[in-house]
Amino acid sequence: MARGPSSSSLLLLLLVAAAALAATSEGARLAGGNWTEELRGAARRARRGWRARRRVFENGLGRTPQMGWNSWNHFGCGINEQLIKETADALVNTGLAKLGYEYVNIDDCWAESDRDYQGNFVANRQTFPSGIKALADYVHAKGLKLGIYSDAGTRTCSQKMPGSLDHEEQDVKTFSSWGIDYLKYDNCNDAGRSIMERYTRMSNAMKTYGKNIFFSLCEWGRENPATWAGSMGNSWRTTDDIADNWASMTSRADQNDRWASYAGPGGWNDPDMLEVGNGGMSEAEYRSHFSIWALAKAPLLIGCDVRSMNQQTKDILSNWEVIAVNQDKLGVQGKKVQSNNGLEVWAGPLSNNRKAVVLWNRQGYQATITAQWSSIGLAPSTSVTARDLWAHSSFSAQGQLSASVAPHDCKMYVLTPN
Repeated sequence: MARGPSSSSLLLLLLVAAAALAATSEGARLAGGNWTEELRGAARRARRGWRARRRVFENGLGRTPQMGWNSWNHFGCGINEQLIKETADALVNTGLAKLGYEYVNIDDCWAESDRDYQGNFVANRQTFPSGIKALADYVHAKGLKLGIYSDAGTRTCSQKMPGSLDHEEQDVKTFSSWGIDYLKYDNCNDAGRSIMERYTRMSNAMKTYGKNIFFSLCEWGRENPATWAGSMGNSWRTTDDIADNWASMTSRADQNDRWASYAGPGGWNDPDMLEVGNGGMSEAEYRSHFSIWALAKAPLLIGCDVRSMNQQTKDILSNWEVIAVNQDKLGVQGKKVQSNNGLEVWAGPLSNNRKAVVLWNRQGYQATITAQWSSIGLAPSTSVTARDLWAHSSFSAQGQLSASVAPHDCKMYVLTPN
């Protein structure tokens, strides 16, 4: 069997590449301080060496951020198998499934309060009478994937069903036998045991018995999971739960932003699920929410009732140009690069030397926001074609990009150098 390159060889290659970059005139310019974030990150990793690089949970999943739907934000514990089937139907019938929304994720409250006599999970006999295996078969027949929920504790957060602490291998075997494709793993009722111990136990069980299951850690950012969870799972929550209001959404964006350099193919920062369509924010605020989550390579997990969403909600969630930024193969998380009293520029690199840019007005008045080329990693003389992802129109720009932005709204662009 062929062996991959040794860690020492990889380190040598990184150092050689860094030296070659520094030797060019462009490298010299970058060394003067006008680095793009992607090059900063590459240089930091090269300096630290191979052992300090982000270790990826290599199950082949999550090469781009996960997309789908989750029951919690809208329904809480009010779920049943008919709702899950109808949601799968709606994802297909609305065209959302074709856009990449593939996971149908059941959150808390799906199981009986107690395990069976063999210690196994039992689906709630009233709300999921056909069992989870039959539900997985239904969802799979639609071309979608089924996700489920458990907790790294003795009980889940609702207290209505058991957690998986000390049952990790048994539960992953059960999930695999049911055909589960995704596990969200929460952090309640920890029995006084450490986060690292509890999540390591489940990660090890997943590596052995759940290799085809996307593993989403949900420890709420308590112990800076971006710094260690890349070797344990495919995504990790960086924040507390989101709520359907402007203050909660913006604070989650800011908290998640600090960990941008740790995200990449196979492992993503998770500022929690989307609230778009749940009614607590305006159209402009939901557009900002969706744009920033897409730019930040956050999971795009719909949290509303897709069976009855209005056209405004569908238009936001269906914007394929914004989705394409989120799903870009380069996999570099965009971040805040300019901030002036609530007038912000968020930006990040895309494949093929393109840049994604969001002009975000967090103030309560109309304002002009200008993105300087130096902030987003472009040379001052660079001419670009700017694609407005919400207006679906294009224009030329050079040196900077300015727009008048409505209160709590945003403009989102992809810049392609000419």
